[in-house]
Amino acid sequence: MTTPIRVLHVVTHMNRGGLETMIMNYYRHIDRNKVQFDFLTHRDGEKDYDGEIEKYGGRIYHLPPLNPFSKNYLNQLDQFFDQHREYKIVHSHLDCMSAYPLKAAKKYGVPVRIAHSHTTSQKKDIKYWIKLYSKRMIPEYATDLFACSENAGRWMFGKEKFIVIKNAIDTKKYIYNEDIARIKRKELGISERFVIGHVGSFNYPKNHEFLIDIFEKVWKKRRDSILMLVGIGELEEKIKEKVKKRNLNEAVLFLGLREDVPELLQAMDVFVFPSLYEGLGIAAIEAQVSGAPCLLSDKIPAECQVTNLVTTLSLNENAQIWGDSIIRLANEKKPRSNILLKQNIDINENAKWLQNFYIMQSAGSNRRFCGAKRTRCGASGLNLYLLKSADTL
Repeated sequence: MTTPIRVLHVVTHMNRGGLETMIMNYYRHIDRNKVQFDFLTHRDGEKDYDGEIEKYGGRIYHLPPLNPFSKNYLNQLDQFFDQHREYKIVHSHLDCMSAYPLKAAKKYGVPVRIAHSHTTSQKKDIKYWIKLYSKRMIPEYATDLFACSENAGRWMFGKEKFIVIKNAIDTKKYIYNEDIARIKRKELGISERFVIGHVGSFNYPKNHEFLIDIFEKVWKKRRDSILMLVGIGELEEKIKEKVKKRNLNEAVLFLGLREDVPELLQAMDVFVFPSLYEGLGIAAIEAQVSGAPCLLSDKIPAECQVTNLVTTLSLNENAQIWGDSIIRLANEKKPRSNILLKQNIDINENAKWLQNFYIMQSAGSNRRFCGAKRTRCGASGLNLYLLKSADTL
């Protein structure tokens, strides 16, 4: 048996977030006898996916939180790549901050260095300008540029050539089953309720504050309504306080991190996603596959619309308009079976593509650089690249 190629994924941590779940979906479906994933994280302590990673044979390494001004961090980064010369592929998921591990990887001779964009913006806080400066450095240190959507690629990489890698899912897990939905609703004590759902970390881009405003408008018209919130995050306590002040405690479920998201999506009557920005919006794709009508903000990339179940609204519209739209979607009562997908989002074929990409790049048989322009040339059997514009897998 040949030794598998080991790909080092650079992440913040491996908790149950959107990009982490995307990586795990690919990890579960590649041939791990050919390609193995390891993880360089920037947080201590055991995280949600650590046990599964170790079960599959992956290795997990820890560095301090990323700080480009910290000599200690930069020294430890250098030390890591100096001591781990076995890696030929580094795949970084740190968005703007990918410049720093990729710079170190280049310094220590890693030939394949991938920067992967998962966002279309950044929160305008004290770190904002540092991130904007850092993202300009990425093309100097990356050999390949990936993005979860066209918008995410253009925001992160500008005019550089990039490849859109689908945040593919195991569609079989999400297809609606009436019995599963009924059992899950009974388990949660919401059998007779009008269930509005949301899946996402409690952080700034997800726009939970506005979501509570929207739900309050629905609740005033339909007292049988309940809001199901799945996820955790830094703003969770703030949102709980807002729910309490609005006297909505009995109408909002905070379910935390869950392993039964496919079943929870099937238990929802309407899925609402009023994000300020998204790289793609994988939870909304999962909700569509479950057959739920989805109300999304107009800031979510078009690639997220994989069915005809999506209605979009501007964030400039007020909470009442959003609330009325939710009630209208529920009243339409479209059947939740035989969902027609507009594109291939199933993980099996997409995982084969990524696996073959790693194998070909590791072999080094399809890489050449022409002048200052990044040009990728590939074997025709993989239908890979000679990119003149952003391509989509």
